[in-house]
Amino acid sequence: MSTATRYEDVHVPLGEDFLEIRESVRRICADYPGAYWRQLEAEEAYPTEFVQALTNAGYLAALIPEEYGGAGLPLRAAAVILEEIHASGCNAGACHAQMYIMGTLLRHGSEEQKQKYLPSIASGALRLQAFGVTEPTSGTDTTKLKTRAVREGDCYRLYGQKVWTSRALHSDLMLVLARTTPLEDVTKKTEGLSVFLVDLRETRGNGLEIKPLAAMINHNTTEVFFDGARVPVENLIGEEGKGFRYILDGMNAERILVSSEALGDGRWFIKTASNYACQRVVFDRPIGQNQGIQFPIARAHAEIEAADLMLRKAAALFAAGLPCGAAANMGKMLASEASWHAAEACLQTHGGFGYAREYDVERKWRETRLMQIAPISTNLILAYIGEHILGMPRSY
Repeated sequence: MSTATRYEDVHVPLGEDFLEIRESVRRICADYPGAYWRQLEAEEAYPTEFVQALTNAGYLAALIPEEYGGAGLPLRAAAVILEEIHASGCNAGACHAQMYIMGTLLRHGSEEQKQKYLPSIASGALRLQAFGVTEPTSGTDTTKLKTRAVREGDCYRLYGQKVWTSRALHSDLMLVLARTTPLEDVTKKTEGLSVFLVDLRETRGNGLEIKPLAAMINHNTTEVFFDGARVPVENLIGEEGKGFRYILDGMNAERILVSSEALGDGRWFIKTASNYACQRVVFDRPIGQNQGIQFPIARAHAEIEAADLMLRKAAALFAAGLPCGAAANMGKMLASEASWHAAEACLQTHGGFGYAREYDVERKWRETRLMQIAPISTNLILAYIGEHILGMPRSY
């Protein structure tokens, strides 16, 4: 079968798909209104109750196959879950990684590793929510990371530092990307990197230190320091030196899922702005009657709908096992920018009240701005489009 024919067989669902899941997620989120999230921010706390509710409903195990205790749902269903969480005014940043970090273990781990960990991750007995990749000096140039894993008999010893490692203080397990072969000793700079499953319950305080990193939004992010932390050899995921490929393998799924959160944010902003514009009366008429208020909201709505279609395409290609990098990257860019335009329109519509915490606009405004930076920045996506889709020279 030709590639063209295979692409023709990919069907992109339109409308509100997975209606039962959407309604169920909305009911859960209704128990966690804006006041709940504002209190968490004030205390810089973790939404334990919210995460537990999602766990009990089985939504954080959506992508784990049924044979390992999960729901075995397609990526599109997981995207719908995250979209509805954000469209309801909540935030999935505290737990979304429980959905997709396990993908590296699922696709590249041994059967013994999968049997040992996945059922407990699916039930929520174990949390795998932290991924140590980014470092202070290397940033997005993953091949230049400096964290080392040195083999010593039946274990590896980890040395180095990770930053922006969210949820490490609220996770039992963490995936870590480290260099097992020095950069100068490899033919390609993408070689010599390995992925390890680190049990934080055993290593924290034993060569591993985690420090909270205060940030603009309450994502419970941290810095992680390794000073000889012991990791058993059996906790190496896949083959030594092949870790970079394993990481790339899961990036498209991550981008599709995080972009779905941006869509949800955009829908929240548009609904909130539209309602306020209809209710707020100034100069004896609703402010939504003014084109200066109405048009930015309407444009943001159109942009959100367009981004939604691109992400549906990306999820359909992913499900079909076809290349989806272009759609995933473009969907990420379109969704993050559409959500930001909706946020700006919503804040402007509310005027001074947009800065009042009780309206939740300023909180969501801060949260959605991150989408243009992580897990990949807009400029990197544009570079990808220019080089890999349009065939232009590599940009610097």
